[in-house]
Amino acid sequence: MPTLHVISHSPFGDDRLDSCLRLLGSEDALLLCGDAVYALRDGSETQRLLQSAGLEQRLFALDEDLQARAITSELAKAVDYQAFVTLSLHYDKVNSWL
Repeated sequence: MPTLHVISHSPFGDDRLDSCLRLLGSEDALLLCGDAVYALRDGSETQRLLQSAGLEQRLFALDEDLQARAITSELAKAVDYQAFVTLSLHYDKVNSWL
């Protein structure tokens, strides 16, 4: 069952991102929002983890949060709130990593 995983917490405070990446299925997607977009910072270990996770076309980041934190990334596709809703309807299940 394809799942959209949503992470909003900083990847530097706990291991949510690592746990999520271990559980991602081949049809699952990941949306980073809030402080989780810091995972996309150039040169960070979390950026390297995301690059090696094989998430081409399945890694998204909320554009508003990228802009608020002055982060740019070619690794994740920036999406607005409308696209977030569309993504959540596209996948069978949405799992928020609280």
